[in-house]
Amino acid sequence: MSKKVKDLLPLTHTTYYILMVLQQPLHGYGIMKEVERISEGSVKLGPGTLYGVLRKLEKLQLICQVDQQDTKKTYKLTDVGGGLLIAEYERLRKLVEISEKQLGGEL
Repeated sequence: MSKKVKDLLPLTHTTYYILMVLQQPLHGYGIMKEVERISEGSVKLGPGTLYGVLRKLEKLQLICQVDQQDTKKTYKLTDVGGGLLIAEYERLRKLVEISEKQLGGEL
């Protein structure tokens, strides 16, 4: 994992969900609906939050714009973004593994 990617960890839950859904190209409204769906309603993105995060992710080259119809922009995950998504998944998986060992019978 490159230093650039490692320096971005840990991700906010919002960023993590956005990167997950952008494994397939989606436009803003599609991203909002898909994040809400996969989070089972626990994460609801407003337009201000979403577009702020998208600008940041695009600037960091974690996502890229793949299409634009009028004002509707479609984005997808880049290879670097995919690497970051996997790195965060592994970090979270390790956290759960350690937690299970420490909390063992208390769960």
